[in-house]
Amino acid sequence: MKRFVLTLAILASTTPSLAAEPATRDEAQLRAHVAFLASDAMRGREAGSPEFDIAAEYVAARFAALGLKPAGDKGQYLQAVPLVASKLNDKGSLSLVGPKGEVALVFGDEFVLPAQVKTANLRMEAPLVFVGFGVVAPDYGRDDYAGIDVKGKIVVVLSGAPKSFGTEERAHYGSTKALAAEARGAIGIISVETPTRAKVRPMSSYVDHWDQERMVWRQPDGKGFELAGGTLGLGTISLKGAEKLFSGFPGGAAAIMQAAETKKAKLASRPMFLSARIASNSVIRKAESSNVVGMFEGSDPALKAEVVILSAHLDHVGISKPVNGDSINNGAMDNAIGIASMLEVARHMADSATKPKRSVMFLAVTGEEKGLVGSDYFARHPTIPRAAMVADVNLDMPILTYDFEDVIAFGAGRSSLGPIVRTAAASLNIALSPDPTPDQTLFVRSDHYRFVQQGVPSVFLATGEMGPGKLAGADFLKNHYHKPSDDLTLPVSWKAGVRFVALNLAIAQGLANAPEPLRWNKGDFFGRLYNGVGAR
Repeated sequence: MKRFVLTLAILASTTPSLAAEPATRDEAQLRAHVAFLASDAMRGREAGSPEFDIAAEYVAARFAALGLKPAGDKGQYLQAVPLVASKLNDKGSLSLVGPKGEVALVFGDEFVLPAQVKTANLRMEAPLVFVGFGVVAPDYGRDDYAGIDVKGKIVVVLSGAPKSFGTEERAHYGSTKALAAEARGAIGIISVETPTRAKVRPMSSYVDHWDQERMVWRQPDGKGFELAGGTLGLGTISLKGAEKLFSGFPGGAAAIMQAAETKKAKLASRPMFLSARIASNSVIRKAESSNVVGMFEGSDPALKAEVVILSAHLDHVGISKPVNGDSINNGAMDNAIGIASMLEVARHMADSATKPKRSVMFLAVTGEEKGLVGSDYFARHPTIPRAAMVADVNLDMPILTYDFEDVIAFGAGRSSLGPIVRTAAASLNIALSPDPTPDQTLFVRSDHYRFVQQGVPSVFLATGEMGPGKLAGADFLKNHYHKPSDDLTLPVSWKAGVRFVALNLAIAQGLANAPEPLRWNKGDFFGRLYNGVGAR
């Protein structure tokens, strides 16, 4: 009752300034959802916060009003997501120990450490081994660990992956290096900034958030889940710090970085004849959050056991250091607009006289900003039979400050989802464009990727760069992404929002009513890697 009263109080006091008046009922509906979810009263909807819980109850209430069947825990809309939260208690230390003595790196300028979720007081000293990008990619004939022993050692890897790799494969290999290190017995992994990484996500972005909480989902034994739990992530060394790290290499850091920027990036793995001495102190606690799950049951007796999922993340990054006096990260584009779009797809589907043949699930997840945590928890602990999940359509941060003309459909071309996405886009005169910013590795940075990792064909749409899109996208990423200014003072085009809803509705209906099974393309890289239906 107390939380319900608080929700009513927030609703009554939520009167945000709005950039543009809606012209239609559909625009008004979309704006109303965003106005609530991105209000100052929601304090940035950080996973594990009371405000996130209220946002989850708001979504659950909308699901109920639309007639969606509860599909969370025990006949409810909420699926509990147990968490482990960890926060650094100090900046820690990282030193290089070699034949000439110990060299301490400087926090911020040269290194930053992550909070640890299993070891509150980390003290580690071990030999360093340089393994290039740290990639083992049989499809590309590359094994950066060939002929090198890393057991019991700390591996040093360059961020990213070779530019000769396909865009989405490159994103995958750049994000799963700890698994390769763990498989070979490494006890820790240190990432080194490259010139490409410095342009995409400079060291300063890590430093700005060094003391924010990290979260993972909690296992039944109370420990936090990490995909490569046997190899600790030990932080990042900057380009400046790399000069000290690689001082003993021929040509030093400059030669390493020059080679890293070439297309095939041939780098010799080798022992470094240095050890790293690392210390950090983390405060570890248990936390709780929820996914919100509702479903329309399919109308076809033979197909309703198959479930098409529409996912969007409900959380944002909460409260941060003030910028121009504002410390609340409202998250209007990221991702109140994605949740609002999902709710509007559900509303149109509920109002339609034609019901989908397959079942359609609407899933609002927690902890995306913490590393795709809520989607990973659901994908590994689904509230429906695992084999029932046949597709995921993810709605995350469409930049709707302009009238978009094209979208980038990440993952669509890898499965039978592709033709359905193309048909839906063509019906609305929306072009499909290739990924214009492969260095951003967007394919692995949103919730659809957690379904891909469970063998589920998935697609994630981003608004594209045609027309005013390139300038609008660059402006948002530079000036508003993960900043308090991502709010409803932005020049939101509600007309574009309605068009984005229409596109995702057409895709969802196309998938739900497709006469053929939804499956991976034969031989697809991700389908084979994660044992997806149709790939082998």
